[in-house]
Amino acid sequence: MAALTTGSTGSLKSDSSPWIIVGQVAAALAVGMGIGRFVYTPILPLMVAQAHMTSQLGGLVATGNYVGYLAGAMAGIFVPRLLHSKVTLRISLVVVVLTLAGMPVTEHGAVWFVLRLIAGIASALVFMVAVSSMLTHLRAHGYHLAGWAFGGVGAGIALSGILVLVLRAVSNWTAAWIASAILAAILSALAWPMKTQPPTAQPDGAAKLTYPRSHRWFSALMVSYSLEGIGYIIAGTFLVAAIDQSIPGWIGSGAWVLVGLAALPSSALWAWLAHRFARPVLLLAALIIQAIGIALPALFGGVVPAIISAILFGATFLGIGTIALAIGAHLRFPRSVALLTTGYSVGQILGPLLVTPVLNHGYHDALLIGAATVSIAALAAILLGLRFPHKVEPLDAVDED
Repeated sequence: MAALTTGSTGSLKSDSSPWIIVGQVAAALAVGMGIGRFVYTPILPLMVAQAHMTSQLGGLVATGNYVGYLAGAMAGIFVPRLLHSKVTLRISLVVVVLTLAGMPVTEHGAVWFVLRLIAGIASALVFMVAVSSMLTHLRAHGYHLAGWAFGGVGAGIALSGILVLVLRAVSNWTAAWIASAILAAILSALAWPMKTQPPTAQPDGAAKLTYPRSHRWFSALMVSYSLEGIGYIIAGTFLVAAIDQSIPGWIGSGAWVLVGLAALPSSALWAWLAHRFARPVLLLAALIIQAIGIALPALFGGVVPAIISAILFGATFLGIGTIALAIGAHLRFPRSVALLTTGYSVGQILGPLLVTPVLNHGYHDALLIGAATVSIAALAAILLGLRFPHKVEPLDAVDED
């Protein structure tokens, strides 16, 4: 996840139907995240089997994408005008498509690493521009619309997963990358007309406000969300490979399709729940559910645990990001989204590196490490919920001391 509140927060009218905006944002997120970032997961077992990729190289290539994503996120933080540029969006969409198409051109690990690095940068920029546009143009509409727009990530995962599932039966890993590039190009065309909006200037009095001291709760949130970045990306990278290791055939790719289908409505569902339950409670519940889902294929063989794992993981990973960033905004901690995004991105880089030493023995140990890390994130979420300030208001500057 990237900086969800970086864009304008002004309530501006749009001459487009809100559902058209939802569709365009969802298409952009499907390209940048669902395909650009996550199609590597179902293709990885094919590359190991057909392209002489080792498990260790697979982890390093995955890390390249996460390093690129962090670089793209930091570019958005330090050059915020990028997030309101239609040119940034369109160039990034094209780059995602080209890097997908470039993967089967070579079998050199260093080139794969560079391509995934560049794809990570472009994916981060697509994500942030799309979300900035969504926050600008959908602010006056129901919260559920933003949830469905985020569902584009799940749609991209599901569509690309179906492609790989079909192609693994009739073709090879190169065709899977090419087909994914074609799918990304089609969805990019749908996202191409998406409107961007210059950021709205802050009110004159905004600089005179300071914020309540929320370091205790924000520190717990930061630890929890950073650990989630480690644990979720281990599953997001190796879940299909782990299932394939136990159940060769189509089950692994089929499980990844279920991840996407479960993720599609998940943000809208968690947004609805946030209006009925305290967010720290929801964060804790989502982390526990996700930890169980990640551990299942490592602890139990068979199709049923694989299916349950896919559904639980898909239903939580977007929701956890949405909830965590909303809590950061609620606490009014300065630059909360930038800090949380950075911690999450660093976690994503560390995840594959952390489990690389155990990949010689397969992927099940990696999933157990991921589940354990998410469980520790849940413990931090418990600390977050202790005496949580459910009502937080800015303090006037005279009360700063």
